[in-house]
Amino acid sequence: METDELTADLLRDLRTVRPYPVVSLTMPTHRREPDNAQDPVRLRNLLAEAERRIDEDPAVARQARIDLRQQLERALADADLRHAQDGLVLYATTDSHQIWHLPREVPERVVLSDTFLTRNLVAAKAQALPYWVLVAAADRATLWSGAGDSLHQHERDGFPAVLEEGEWDVQHKERVGDQPSTFRDEDTRRFLRTVDAALAAVLADDPRPLLLVGLAQAVALLQEVGQAARTPAATVLKGNLTEGPESVLLDELAPARAGLVQQAASRIDAALDDARSRRTFAAGLDEVWDAVTTGRAHLVAVEEHFRRTVRLTDGHLTPLNGEPAGGWEDGVREDIVDELVEAALDNGAEVVFLPDDHLTDHNRIAAVLRY
Repeated sequence: METDELTADLLRDLRTVRPYPVVSLTMPTHRREPDNAQDPVRLRNLLAEAERRIDEDPAVARQARIDLRQQLERALADADLRHAQDGLVLYATTDSHQIWHLPREVPERVVLSDTFLTRNLVAAKAQALPYWVLVAAADRATLWSGAGDSLHQHERDGFPAVLEEGEWDVQHKERVGDQPSTFRDEDTRRFLRTVDAALAAVLADDPRPLLLVGLAQAVALLQEVGQAARTPAATVLKGNLTEGPESVLLDELAPARAGLVQQAASRIDAALDDARSRRTFAAGLDEVWDAVTTGRAHLVAVEEHFRRTVRLTDGHLTPLNGEPAGGWEDGVREDIVDELVEAALDNGAEVVFLPDDHLTDHNRIAAVLRY
């Protein structure tokens, strides 16, 4: 699974309290050779560590121990590291397992608890700037779910939409005898109204920037007959892309996706400038952590690759350099930024990741406060 598949309902399910223990395993992975050769070995070692901790935990019943080991073995067999990105998250219970590939580096950890460790998924989802891509033609429309460099066709909620056999006014098309007549056909207009209605429902359920792709005639008619596609974040006027494939579609969308990143950065810069003038501004890890944990953060902006290992004691952060002494149980947090991101989203704040060095003057992280 990939980050664009993380819905609000799925996240709520992952956070559900379950019978102890459930296993959360995270590890960095590599996209290319030769670095990716180490990934299978690292995964096997982490799974062995998980099994060792399960076996040594007196709170784990014998049957649960057996079932968990079986799920971890199945997860190892199912893990396809040929398509690895920058991080892997594995969840296991006594009767199921999930494997997530993330476009964001994660620490190497094994956690036994009664809930899954979700902060890495949440941070990766926020970082990836999710977006929708609608590819429209006169007789077919496909919707694609994107997050960063990941793109998958959305095959539900009325998509893909196809003009049914028999609806097409063949006689009218033959009589006019040219391609533009297709876009004057009433069946085409009705079809694109249906597409627009389906798109509106998806955007209402999961609001994201919309990238619109298609020939100029198709785009113009879709915007004429409906509402949902009238103000896309970007438009790519090119046909024959309703079937993708993903790699070709991503290439065509590259300038539009870069524009989304720039739009986000410009919007956040303006919001931070305004917050400074109103004195509703926080900068640096300590100040932003305090604002997030007290529910005062309205918006959090953080550089894409900002990481900090700290010791968390009575709500205060102490930066750690080099090899940290102690572990999770002693308050050491290798991924405090991801933990901050999840807490911010839980408290209703918006989180935006910006390019590295964009927030140099603010110690790489800043927030707009509610008060």
